[in-house]
Amino acid sequence: MNFLQNQVREQSFKNYLFKDRRNRLILYLAAAAIIIQFAIFKYLYPHANYIHGDSFSYLEAADKNMTINTYLVGYSKFLRLVSIFAKPDLVLTAIQYLFIQCSTLFLLFTVFYFYRTGKVQIILFCFMVFNPLFLHLGNMVSSDGFFLALSMTWFALLLWIIHQPSRKIIIWHAVVLFIAFTVRYNAMIYPAIAILAFYLSKLPLRQKLMSIGLPLLLCGWFVGVTMYQYKRLTGYWQYSPFSGWQLANNALYAFRKVDSADRKPIPKKFFRLDTMVRGYFDLSRRTRITYASELGEASTFYMWSKGLPLMDYRDSLFKEKDTNAIELKKWASMGPLYKEYGLFLIKEYSTYFVAHFMWPNARKYYAPPIEFLEWYNGGIDKVDNRTKKWFGYSSTTIKTRMKNPETWVLDFYPILSGVINLVMLLGLLYYIILKGWQYLKVFNKTIIMGATVWLLNAGFTIFASSAALRFQSFPVLLTTIFSLLLVDWLIQLMRYMNRETICQSESNTHLSEHITA
Repeated sequence: MNFLQNQVREQSFKNYLFKDRRNRLILYLAAAAIIIQFAIFKYLYPHANYIHGDSFSYLEAADKNMTINTYLVGYSKFLRLVSIFAKPDLVLTAIQYLFIQCSTLFLLFTVFYFYRTGKVQIILFCFMVFNPLFLHLGNMVSSDGFFLALSMTWFALLLWIIHQPSRKIIIWHAVVLFIAFTVRYNAMIYPAIAILAFYLSKLPLRQKLMSIGLPLLLCGWFVGVTMYQYKRLTGYWQYSPFSGWQLANNALYAFRKVDSADRKPIPKKFFRLDTMVRGYFDLSRRTRITYASELGEASTFYMWSKGLPLMDYRDSLFKEKDTNAIELKKWASMGPLYKEYGLFLIKEYSTYFVAHFMWPNARKYYAPPIEFLEWYNGGIDKVDNRTKKWFGYSSTTIKTRMKNPETWVLDFYPILSGVINLVMLLGLLYYIILKGWQYLKVFNKTIIMGATVWLLNAGFTIFASSAALRFQSFPVLLTTIFSLLLVDWLIQLMRYMNRETICQSESNTHLSEHITA
């Protein structure tokens, strides 16, 4: 039995979209809904939305055409590309929103092209097309929406590689994976997932190796160029100073809970830094004075805040060595040391790290906070001068027609994410218990891909990153798709087994009557 078997492979994907009357109607309705929603949204929010700090950093890198920055430069290159054709932020936000919607529709139609499903199609189409998250991500000057669209496109291409690979698909996959790799560090797990997809495909071994080699070559080139640029700037070969700061930050959330009597000896190279860290935590305990933002768990407070040990130690070093160093050099130079220090603390205080960083972060991953999406422009009405110049604003004041800058329309997402993650877990367990691969031979490979993305992303986020809705939009949406597909499969399986029981019962009755006669 194969519920979700390929039902249209005899016709091309183009014909499936535009020749099939039902699908063509869905596309027309979706296009109309997307345009109307965006028009209404931009009436309410005439200007783009900004994360004060992140957004301005992306714009600075785009303005200066930087090859390295605090964040990966892929999104800044995208901003620069868009600015060649048009200056207003309306163009950028429209492109981002349309890219998100088109990539999502591409993934959905790809799933439904290969697999027969029930009414779940309509539910997923409505949920995606009328999703308010897409509007707010598309309206934000941040890599989040752009990365979401790239990730949805990338995963759809993986399905094509598994079931119907071609040279064109393989090339597009390499390009999309490479671009995603330059945009967000989360894409570091994508090559491993792509290797699995090629392994599951029916391509000959030689072609599999060549096909996965192309994106690995492109990503390797980007890593090499980035490392060389950091070597020139700081004297250290490194790909991601950000990861060093992140690891140290994560470790401090655990280390702050360690009692002074339980602290272990520290290597000499960390002595001065560790002295500042211990001194800060001891003072906080004695005076019971902490920053309001520090009261939370599993966040990024220690890596960005002035007046705290990581920033203070960095500044103290450059006061002695290089008072004229630019901010990027100061920040990037600390990456290797902070990476070693963070890993040392995590290793020495692993139980504290699990209890006070990984577990709180796992709860956040389960139901990610709305974070910066909760307030339009952080609740203020100003942007910096570079932003004003870049988008051609008449002043640094931006406006909204909403009386309240709070974006309450996204409040349901943490609950939805929690429910969807639970449904995904239960769905996979039922799939394993009921040996779903026996019923869904075609769909089984895609289940493996969806589960792999879900698990690897969870591991990466819980251990090494920070969980928030804008970061987790791709896994949340992908998990939504697979959760509903698993529920749909389970319903169809129950119906099938019920029919089989009825047929068997009728057969036994007829046999009994025949014997009696």
